[in-house]
Amino acid sequence: MEFRSRAAGVEDAQAIYGVIAAGEVGWHGAAEVVPDRVGADLRRPLIDLDLDTLVLEAPDGELVAWAWNHGGKRAQVDVHPSYRGLGLGARLLDWAEARSREVGSEWIAQTVDDADKAGTELLQQRQYDVLATNWLLERPLGDAPTGEVPTGIRLAGYDPDRAAEVHDVIEDAFAAFGARRKSFDEWAELTVARSSFLPEASTLAYDGDAIVGVVIALDGEEGYVEQLAVETGHRNRGIARAMLDRTAAEFRRMGRDNLILWTHSGTGALAMYEHLGLRVRRSTTVYRLML
Repeated sequence: MEFRSRAAGVEDAQAIYGVIAAGEVGWHGAAEVVPDRVGADLRRPLIDLDLDTLVLEAPDGELVAWAWNHGGKRAQVDVHPSYRGLGLGARLLDWAEARSREVGSEWIAQTVDDADKAGTELLQQRQYDVLATNWLLERPLGDAPTGEVPTGIRLAGYDPDRAAEVHDVIEDAFAAFGARRKSFDEWAELTVARSSFLPEASTLAYDGDAIVGVVIALDGEEGYVEQLAVETGHRNRGIARAMLDRTAAEFRRMGRDNLILWTHSGTGALAMYEHLGLRVRRSTTVYRLML
């Protein structure tokens, strides 16, 4: 069977989402990817779709696999379950590695679902090493308790007039864990500019008029927390718990049964989230190859 390759376009976002969702359904019984995530990735300011993306189409024109390469450092490869075992993953991985070498990167990393045994084996055969672990955490919302807001802290929904400050709080908080600081435009495209963004369920924490904490909430089958950050000088005061409690209450009001979020082993935040009542649902592993 011949598969045609081409660059992705923004108009392919729904089809690519279908490939990713089919994989999650096969591994876990449900799709947890937020539908508009692919479109947000394809609209990133630093992505050149002609150079940094590749899709594969079956003879009937169905989009069955895709890959992208962001800055030569990070890649993603997804193959529809109906088309696995045909070498499509290896073909896309070859392309992603070649793209990283082309831009002069010293390494390439890819995240693979721990239930994806074939994908994991492929990376291990190519001498990829484990770089980090991601955990998807969940908090049932049926009758979750609500704690007190710390003294001197005020909570409110998202304020678009304070977007630049929200961006600064998040990027400052993540600076110790990220390879680079996202520009405001890139951050906005991945968060507050998305159709799934929920300003009323998102939470800002204020100390006086200063924003000292942020929760960015997205809509989906479950209530999804895209980002949570607390300003360094205000940590260990219960602000994260209070913000999550407020966001959880908003999700409950919307009829959602669970709050979910991802955390990364590099942040050291797993124990904190478990202390806040979240539990691990599943995990992914970040693999890296030195080029």
